[in-house]
Amino acid sequence: MRATSSTLDNNRIKLVVEVDDTEMSEALDTAAASLAQQVNVKGFRKGKVPKQVLIANIGGPGVLRAEAIRESLPDFYARAISETMVDPIGQPDVTITAGEDEGMLVFEADVEIRPEATIAGYDALRVTIPSPVVGDDEIEAQINRFRETDAVLEDVDRPIVNGDLVNMDIRAQQSNTEAEPLEMSDFMYTVGSASIAPEVDGLILGLRAGEELIVTANAGGGQNVVYAMQLKQVKERILPELTDEWVEENTEWPTVDEMRDSVLTQMSKMKVVEAQMSQRDAMLVALGELVADDVVPEVLVEAEANDRMHDLGHRLAQQQMNLEQFLQATSQTPDQLLAAVRADAQRAVKIDLALRALVKAEDLEATHDEIDEELVKTAEAMSLDAQTLRDNLYKTGRVVAFESEVAKIKANRWLSENVTFVDHLGIVIDRELLREDQSTEIDE
Repeated sequence: MRATSSTLDNNRIKLVVEVDDTEMSEALDTAAASLAQQVNVKGFRKGKVPKQVLIANIGGPGVLRAEAIRESLPDFYARAISETMVDPIGQPDVTITAGEDEGMLVFEADVEIRPEATIAGYDALRVTIPSPVVGDDEIEAQINRFRETDAVLEDVDRPIVNGDLVNMDIRAQQSNTEAEPLEMSDFMYTVGSASIAPEVDGLILGLRAGEELIVTANAGGGQNVVYAMQLKQVKERILPELTDEWVEENTEWPTVDEMRDSVLTQMSKMKVVEAQMSQRDAMLVALGELVADDVVPEVLVEAEANDRMHDLGHRLAQQQMNLEQFLQATSQTPDQLLAAVRADAQRAVKIDLALRALVKAEDLEATHDEIDEELVKTAEAMSLDAQTLRDNLYKTGRVVAFESEVAKIKANRWLSENVTFVDHLGIVIDRELLREDQSTEIDE
């Protein structure tokens, strides 16, 4: 088989494929064997019908050739993709130009290919991740959580501040419904907890016991909830004095200094792990955002969205849950779910295009040795020998896809070593902190 490619307009290419007589003969034999399993011929068992008898019973050699072409064309096309090393992203428009009845089979395939994106500014990319450095305020907050277990509550006659406990009567009425409102008396609310609605915490500050607060909050799904709160009593937590005596009596540490050092050690491990776990996703999202939306092919977004919906359905089935139950549990409409899945699909496609662009920009194409090494690893994971996997990739037209995945692994490594990581304040994070091994137990 011989295949050539030429570039068309609108990000499309045309393949011209010539199928050798030997390959066509093999396709005819395969089609005959397949038909022999389906056709009933008097005097012969299925699968045992001689080829010439079969041809006579199905309408002649033209019928067999048509069936052979129909069955084999996808395989011929896949092998042509591997021969020409093009990267199609949609279904091809195939036209047989010769050999439909006899002679060498020749066909053309017009197909959309993956576009090449540009990622201007990738070499100066700043990526925000959680800081691996523990601040003094974070240490004090953690220590205060221990102190809160021994805190006492005292009534206060002053404006409400964060951390206060407010005793209130509360009435919640959902908009656009005739349902009875929910009412609770003597509800104890911790200011800053957002356990009623995020809007409450900002509006309750500065009020006093005896006042009323009415808040309209978004409940999702186009619904609002109106909360009417009668503030009856305000209490303040009085924490015990932080002394060596209190620490020794109420915690596992003998002194305040040892408690603080231990808290710092444990929080540092957790913060570094959190930063390390955020690195990859954050840098990929940042890189993907450099790709313009109008570069992203709709066919790729649709395929990615369909795959994600299929995976969701599979996971729900494993949990013995259907899509309707999932929507109810997550308070989503079908349109909201599809919009979220599509947004995730769009982001994933942009990341893929960006990584491929980075491979080209930094000359990170996979070498033969790197491809062979990854192929051996993949084959072992699939319980195959490497040559079988190599043959399967060729026959299914996945050679380019596999080599691109190897190159994207290199692009990921380049990115993690070259982007600048910063915290939420824009302060550059020491890269050595992100390389620290936190594999030991957090609670040692």
